[in-house]
Amino acid sequence: MYRINCRNVNSCLVEHANEKSTRMNISLAAADAILARTLHVLNNGDRSLLGALDELPAPIYVTDAAGVISYYNPACIAFAGRVPAVGRDRWCVTWKLYTEDGALLPHDKCPMADAILTQTPVRGISALAERPDGTRLNFVPFPTPAFRCAGRFIGAVNMLIDVTASKRAAVLREQARRCRRLAVSVDDDQTTSTLNGLATDYEEEARKLSSSEA
Repeated sequence: MYRINCRNVNSCLVEHANEKSTRMNISLAAADAILARTLHVLNNGDRSLLGALDELPAPIYVTDAAGVISYYNPACIAFAGRVPAVGRDRWCVTWKLYTEDGALLPHDKCPMADAILTQTPVRGISALAERPDGTRLNFVPFPTPAFRCAGRFIGAVNMLIDVTASKRAAVLREQARRCRRLAVSVDDDQTTSTLNGLATDYEEEARKLSSSEA
């Protein structure tokens, strides 16, 4: 059973809230600590913590034991492209979800639902979120259930890490490698030059995307 240690909750969250980057560079261990402490405090009525959560650059939301959303921070709105409905939306703040392969992923089958139904943290999963305007984002969720000190399951908290830029950068780098392989295999100088030029453009765009997440 996943247990919660709520020491240094505010200092832990404020440290990440004060990061200038819009990306959350955290280890799995750090994510587990932040998420578990957050849910523990929120479900024990410590409203003073909400200010720190509201400043976090990564989307983070809380559900009750049935998976109904009870809190979300402003970053969730920017990420999902919609305003989640507290007390009504269940499992996730997103509009639609898909697997990495593009298959529709029902909300009641998403990682957060799995974490709540099994009362076990879910890690190592990535997915696609679709906004109402049709744009999609690659992300990695950190759904984490929490329990009262007596062991009673009280709900879950989820942090969504946007990895869209890094995924796009990886695709561009692969396209650059293909162009360079083709350039070596052709005899026409003009074609070789064009392919190498495309590869350079792909590599530069990938570099910019990677820099934006640094």
